[in-house]
Amino acid sequence: MEAPFGHAGHRLMEWAIPTRTFTEMGFHGEQKGSTGIDETFASRWNTGIGAEIMGRHKFGPKPRPCPDESWRGWWGDNPPFHTPVVVLTHHPRPPLEMDGGTTFHFLDAEPADALARARELAGGLDVRIGGGTSTVREFLEADLIDEMHIALVPIFLGRGERLWDGQEGLEQRFAIESVASPSGVIHLTFSRQR
Repeated sequence: MEAPFGHAGHRLMEWAIPTRTFTEMGFHGEQKGSTGIDETFASRWNTGIGAEIMGRHKFGPKPRPCPDESWRGWWGDNPPFHTPVVVLTHHPRPPLEMDGGTTFHFLDAEPADALARARELAGGLDVRIGGGTSTVREFLEADLIDEMHIALVPIFLGRGERLWDGQEGLEQRFAIESVASPSGVIHLTFSRQR
């Protein structure tokens, strides 16, 4: 409960928190927010997004279900999504409406069915596959991702879920570009080759 990012702590997000985009969302106090490469990628996070899909572990602590439905997610009363969010879970529950326009919809479904539901909720905008690792991997395996941004953070975790297992040949489906940031992060972008 105290460590939503596990033993990595918040180190995985240290590149994003000081950007203008995330400071304007209230993540870094009253500071102005940085610009530059990290801000360029952070600013794309919510542009044109009408719905998000996330795995159960991104919504709540693992490994158990939330039996009394009192758990409302890691982000407080006003989550940063401000869109409908489809939560993939084997423990469905009624939709959970939050402040700021976020409503969590709990669905036990395969990736294609979850994407169809998210598209219904997105109002013609894009659907973001927000994670976690196993959710992104499932959508890659189902060939349901058109564009992807991965921030490669220079820390060694030594354990945890592995994104690239079973993804051999991914570079044949996607054009891949990398941009290094002064923060030490390497931003990888994947665009489906048509």
